[in-house]
Amino acid sequence: MADVNFKSTLSPVSGGEHGAKSGDRDREGDENLPYDLIELLFFAYREFTGDPDDVLAKFEFGRAHHRVLHFVERNPGIMVTDLLGILKITKQSLGRVLKQLVDADIIEQREGHHDRRQRLLFTTDQGHALAVELTRLQQQRLERALIGLPDGSDEVIRKFLLQMIDPEARADILKLVRTPHDLLD
Repeated sequence: MADVNFKSTLSPVSGGEHGAKSGDRDREGDENLPYDLIELLFFAYREFTGDPDDVLAKFEFGRAHHRVLHFVERNPGIMVTDLLGILKITKQSLGRVLKQLVDADIIEQREGHHDRRQRLLFTTDQGHALAVELTRLQQQRLERALIGLPDGSDEVIRKFLLQMIDPEARADILKLVRTPHDLLD
């Protein structure tokens, strides 16, 4: 994972010591953009995925492998076509990642009960253990983040995250999330 160096103290708005470069755009009005929220979300995501990244690197896996593993673990017997819809990736991308997970004995594919052409996906015992380990790492980070926040903050955060999702996708995503909380109120 790449590190960010914070050596420069040059202001991106002023052009720093060297002044504005000839290709710089007019930056008037930029102060009204929510750069802080955007950057905090970026860094929070980096940290949230960083812990699992370190574990996955031992298997020579990346975030795509993590996403596939997560949703197969949470939805045993999921069809490949349904997983494609959840992840919004190409069939070729999923095929490559899935092959690596199957070859590593993390996920297994079974024929459908009624249609032998269907491929149903399940985690193996090793895959289950890995999925649980990755989830625990992320759970610990969430718990550390919630410490010291007012009671009920987790509900506000859930609603905020749901609002980040396109409205037409929310109902389907809530079916996957399986939370006991009613987030649509």
